[in-house]
Amino acid sequence: MITIKSKREISLMRDSGKVAAAVLEALKRAVEPGITTAELDKMAEKLIRRAGGEPAFLGYQGFPASICTSINSEVVHGIPGLRRLEEGDIISIDLGVVLKGYYSDTAITVAVGRISPAAERLLDVTSKSLEKGIAAMRAGGHLSDISHAVQKYVEANGYSVVYSYAGHGIGTAMHEEPQVPNLGPPGHGPKLQRGMALAIEPMVNLGSAEVVVEDDGWTVRTEDGSLSAHFEHSVALGKDGPIILTAP
Repeated sequence: MITIKSKREISLMRDSGKVAAAVLEALKRAVEPGITTAELDKMAEKLIRRAGGEPAFLGYQGFPASICTSINSEVVHGIPGLRRLEEGDIISIDLGVVLKGYYSDTAITVAVGRISPAAERLLDVTSKSLEKGIAAMRAGGHLSDISHAVQKYVEANGYSVVYSYAGHGIGTAMHEEPQVPNLGPPGHGPKLQRGMALAIEPMVNLGSAEVVVEDDGWTVRTEDGSLSAHFEHSVALGKDGPIILTAP
């Protein structure tokens, strides 16, 4: 069942989102050749707790860290560890915060030093596809309008959207109804209405849309080894349109 949030609840989600956004910005600044993903994870947990929140991912369905760190051909759910980032890598950092019982979820893909023009373009297109999806979140429209906006922009630029994973509703739980796929025709699914809160998260591959899960049971990577990027915001639908709850 889709839950409709009150003005007060959206305000509380924005408070959670502000913490998530600030931590993600700090992690973005910390990304450089030589840092380990475990160091980024430790930093994230410290900053989230210092702000009065809790890491939403830590222990969620058994996940062992506070953030997901997915490098190069890894799409989502990468587990932080001793791997050191190298010049030319791209890293997707995904994090969630729970504050006063309300969740926020956000992600960004970051360049490690200088990256290839192909990687730069992938990041740009994926980031803009998120903007297209958010812009399509309009009262009276349908859920699949968001999905279609993402897919249309991504495919027009020659890339593939990952169809095996999707965005989701968010609120007093990390994952609520409805699922928010990144592909599909417009005009389908539940009607969008004021008070809905969604985590919109395009996952875009340079090559094929096909993905596989690594032996750790978490890390998802592209089947063909191509680069992948991931951007995400938690967004509520307000009186005047979408409100990005995890905006910096």
